[in-house]
Amino acid sequence: MSSRNIAKEVFRIEAEAIKDLAGRLDENFDRAVEAIYRTTGRVVIMGMGKPGIIGEKISATLTSTGTPSLFLHPAEAVHGDLGKVTKEDVVLAISNSGETEEVLRVIPLIKKIGARLIALAGNTKSTLARHSDIILDVGVKKEACPMGLAPTASTTATLAMGDALAVALIKRKGFREADYAFFHPGGTLGKRLILKVEDIMRKDFENPIVEENALVKDVLVKITSVRAGSASVVDKKGKLTGIFTDGDLRRHIEGAENIALRKIKDVMTRSPKTITKEKLAAEALRILKENRIDEIPVVDKNNKPVGLVDVQDLLKAGLV
Repeated sequence: MSSRNIAKEVFRIEAEAIKDLAGRLDENFDRAVEAIYRTTGRVVIMGMGKPGIIGEKISATLTSTGTPSLFLHPAEAVHGDLGKVTKEDVVLAISNSGETEEVLRVIPLIKKIGARLIALAGNTKSTLARHSDIILDVGVKKEACPMGLAPTASTTATLAMGDALAVALIKRKGFREADYAFFHPGGTLGKRLILKVEDIMRKDFENPIVEENALVKDVLVKITSVRAGSASVVDKKGKLTGIFTDGDLRRHIEGAENIALRKIKDVMTRSPKTITKEKLAAEALRILKENRIDEIPVVDKNNKPVGLVDVQDLLKAGLV
């Protein structure tokens, strides 16, 4: 059998393992979701070896979606780390056989603490299952490993069950994109939902503002001095009337004599797109993309420029 066909067989076996989970779901899943939802503590996840690695991923998913969680190594638990568990917690113990020695050693202690115990087990008649408050069956017919030894389909099924719990809790809690972004401020989504225009805009000296009667040559010097791509143009009352960009310069430079000595109001773009500083930076990005422009003036309620957003600012912020 070719390597490609072997891969297809692995996918088939693992896909069937996950499909079989759906057929075995019962009220225990609802009880598990409700127990986690109502806990005032955390979800403590335990597992040895490969199931432990899966447990760490499940814990990370829960934590990032609004359900406080931590991973507890069973072997370390009996050497002091059991102090992390409180009676308000829900313990999620993972073991395909349900007979993992290190996990079973901790069960009586968890019972003594008073935490609720949910088992993710491949054997619903195992010691772990018998001593658990709730059992989630993650058993599989066969592993994808040809020797039936390396955890493959069983870990995939367990991971899928963990994802199902996490997603059900997202729905149960009404967890939103903005909530997710709060826990991921360093990610692109977090930046899109948290960063505001005022956080990235150029202001003060870096925001070139000129009057309508200023000469093109003087405006170019001002733009160059602050390394901007445009200048906001205002009337005598300081209200925005236009914007002058390098695009405007290119459009007027051909066939125009002494353009450097012309007034900026004669070559600027009038009534440009604008945005206010309270808007999300992602909104500024949308406007730039839709209008195929590189700069957008930031104005206050009186239409006076208070800042400037350049596409380069959005790049630096990681939004592009």
